[in-house]
Amino acid sequence: MKPPSLPLESINHVARATNDLDASLAFYCDVLGFRPIHRPDFGFPGAWLYNYGLQIHLIAASSDHAIDDREISIRTDHIAFHTQDSSVVEDLLKAHGIPYKSNYVADSGVTQFFFHDPDGNHIEIGSYPPIRKMDGD
Repeated sequence: MKPPSLPLESINHVARATNDLDASLAFYCDVLGFRPIHRPDFGFPGAWLYNYGLQIHLIAASSDHAIDDREISIRTDHIAFHTQDSSVVEDLLKAHGIPYKSNYVADSGVTQFFFHDPDGNHIEIGSYPPIRKMDGD
């Protein structure tokens, strides 16, 4: 019997790796009108932005972290979906036989699941907390 589909609710964010975080931050803010929001400490540079009901997550590329699209990575371009129940997502990924990598973000208490679609595009699913504005906003 085929397992049910994943319990997705909405798109949470679109992530983009960048070679120049400052230039990308200026572009998304000054040109496109996004504003910085709180970003948990992932141990590598990046920025989270929000406007128009959409989050953009900028991820700083680094020479010591080469991105290999064949490997499941938490630090590359991806689309992220929100779910209320991450444990169901993990069970269903296993039931569908989909290889995945999980990542726990202690700063926000979020468990993320990363995997590929059949073309190798990265997908993330997690139960995300409400958006936190930057201090002073």
